[in-house]
Amino acid sequence: MQEYELGVLEQYNIEVISTRKTRGAILCDTDQGLLLLKEVRVSEKRIPALFELYEYLYSQGYGRIDRIILTREGECLSALEDGSRYMLKSWFKGRECDVKKPAELLAASGNLAKLHILMCHELGSNVTAGAHLKDEYLRHNRELKKVRKFMRGIAPKGEFEFAFLKHFDQIYQWADAAIAELENSDYESLYQDSVKNCCMTHGEYNYHNILMVQGDYNYKKEPYRIATTNFEKFKRDVQVEDLYYFLRKVMEKHGWKERLGDNMINAYSAIRPITDAELEYLKVRLIYPEKFWKIANSYYHSNKAWISIKSIEKLNTSIKQTEEKRRFLEDIFSFHL
Repeated sequence: MQEYELGVLEQYNIEVISTRKTRGAILCDTDQGLLLLKEVRVSEKRIPALFELYEYLYSQGYGRIDRIILTREGECLSALEDGSRYMLKSWFKGRECDVKKPAELLAASGNLAKLHILMCHELGSNVTAGAHLKDEYLRHNRELKKVRKFMRGIAPKGEFEFAFLKHFDQIYQWADAAIAELENSDYESLYQDSVKNCCMTHGEYNYHNILMVQGDYNYKKEPYRIATTNFEKFKRDVQVEDLYYFLRKVMEKHGWKERLGDNMINAYSAIRPITDAELEYLKVRLIYPEKFWKIANSYYHSNKAWISIKSIEKLNTSIKQTEEKRRFLEDIFSFHL
């Protein structure tokens, strides 16, 4: 065990049997079962609300979550002399949701719906509200234009810059269309109602944070036992934002297959029915070329003297998938650009 691990873990009422590294954290086998130790980089002001959310969900019978383990002093976080802060959480034996298995993706969509039903609840601690979508998209559009202006002034241009500039106008049409659809939608009342009624999102619901748990259970009645983890980015917002994020990540892996996407939406809606306003919101979110913007933003804030082959591949994939997404939006949402 590393010295810093020992310094942190001795602050808890647990007996550590062994530890091993995992993605950005330490898995600990203890007398209280499997726990996960990770360094905390979010604002300390959010931690009381996060702890309260975990305890509320657990009290409502949603037990497969990574609850925070308190220190001997009753604190949510432990700290070392260098100022670094750590959180110890309950964890699960299992594996991440397999993005290649549609059945698991549908089960995860249903799991999200169950979670959202419980997450319309006012906590005693203050919960941050998500950014207004129009403000976010207008900012993204300004950033896209800034990147284009920067690239136009570069000489000589590389493969990345040529591809970006060649397809910019085509992709930017989607950004304009998203804002136009947003302005003609019921988003404003949907957003305000969601914030007012303390509807919360997970904030990062993807296959990395969805664990398929090992154990003995009735396969016919419950083929998948799912644990949901890493709620650190939760906020008050339109809840189907989580569904959009999960759906987009999956569709990018599956080439925007209409049947799978439609089945995921239906799996969610079968448990928590999606309103017309929420369906309209999903459409707007999917119209916006978010992957293209993310790649452009990453480029602008990176070392432009050397562009990796992976970055070029990501850009080309996002451009190619725009046409695949076009078919998806036409078939599922009857949207035509």
